Amino acid sequence: MSMTATVGRAHADPHHIGLVVEHPGPASKRIVTAYGFWVFLLSDIVMFSCFFAAYAVLVSQTADGPKGSEIFEQRNVAIETVCLLLSSFTCGMASIAADVRNRFWFYLGMAVTCVLGLIFLLIEFREFADLVSRGYGPSRSAFLTAFFSLVGCHGLHVSAGVLWLLTMMAQVFAKGFRADVLRRMMCFALFWHALDIIWVGVFSVVYLLGSGV
Repeated sequence: MSMTATVGRAHADPHHIGLVVEHPGPASKRIVTAYGFWVFLLSDIVMFSCFFAAYAVLVSQTADGPKGSEIFEQRNVAIETVCLLLSSFTCGMASIAADVRNRFWFYLGMAVTCVLGLIFLLIEFREFADLVSRGYGPSRSAFLTAFFSLVGCHGLHVSAGVLWLLTMMAQVFAKGFRADVLRRMMCFALFWHALDIIWVGVFSVVYLLGSGV
């Protein structure tokens, strides 16, 4: 063995234990993108945590107005929950279809996800419109302010998710399953699943616990 090879091996294996440590190159764009988007999602979750905290503090401040048990329609909330949870499954199917470059199942999964998301938004909009028409708008009490802020913020995120979904369908149609398109699809799936997790919290804290107040 030459002197150069010996010095090189000693540098790679300074403790002479027979293991050569290899230093990989920079992370792939997919990993970097996913990491950056997780940071965004965590910041979004911190924001929702503030809304949850505000609601927990103000839930009893009804100012002689209605309580949650008097205004919540559990049947509609159950339908919303089923729609959003099913949409998480169809979104996952669309993600798998994108990974295997299957256009039919991708479009089908995304279309069903879109329909379920729109049904969720329609029911939520009707709930808000009904409350306002009965004089139970966000200015009626601190409780209703916190309720409209928390649930409405989640609804705005779902609306943004539906627009993003349609954009992803258009991009796949125009550009195919390119690497950059797949990275955006991965970020969209993370975003949509995060909204489902947040809704489970909204459903449990606002509607289930609120119905017993």
